[in-house]
Amino acid sequence: MAPRALIAGNWKMNMDRVSSEVLASALAQNVGSVAVDLAVCPPSVYLSPVSVVLGSSGVALGGQDCHTAQNGAHTGDVSPEMLADLGCTYVIVGHSERRTDHGESDADIRAKTTAALAAGLRAIVCVGESLAQREAGETLAVIAAQLAGSVPDADPAALVVAYEPIWAIGTGKVPTTGQIGEVHAFMRAQLRDRFGEGADAIRLLYGGSVKGANAAEIFAVNDVDGALVGGASLTAADFLPIVAALDAA
Repeated sequence: MAPRALIAGNWKMNMDRVSSEVLASALAQNVGSVAVDLAVCPPSVYLSPVSVVLGSSGVALGGQDCHTAQNGAHTGDVSPEMLADLGCTYVIVGHSERRTDHGESDADIRAKTTAALAAGLRAIVCVGESLAQREAGETLAVIAAQLAGSVPDADPAALVVAYEPIWAIGTGKVPTTGQIGEVHAFMRAQLRDRFGEGADAIRLLYGGSVKGANAAEIFAVNDVDGALVGGASLTAADFLPIVAALDAA
């Protein structure tokens, strides 16, 4: 049996405390009985107030990153155990902005994923190619290397993989459904080679300029089990139509 579809909102370094609470409240009040899993990933400083607002609504909480250690002299970092202590269920690891801005390698991301799973979190592992790599025909080779290097041997049910082509993040550019389908089918095949039939428990999300206007088309693609949404997750008016599209898929 395939796992429930998942949509996760990555708020990145946006919002303030009041707007975070207002958005969390709107989501908690309007998700109703949707038959999909829903999570939001606020900035770490707002995890606690957002958690209080979400309460028992069924909307899960996630972190945007984590350290590999449980504790220690790591100024400014947040451990997976801290996230779990605040009520997080998920954590994003390996987002292209972390890979680029902070120089994170596949090995770094694999270590973070392992630490997150050990803390009882579900890890959303991000992979994706640059525009130069896409134009050079290197997309599948890049994805294969990132999957092999970033995803540890672990319980497949605790893993989520998000395909986010770097050139589509926040640009308004969206791959064709054929391009999305090709990458998602490839990822599923790669994961089945490693995990066998258990790979079908790994939810494969698409991320990159997902909006209410294109969500239904994207969710109709085989092996797309949901979405990791950035800019369109910052308001209920933009985010809820995407949730509705996944619920109807």
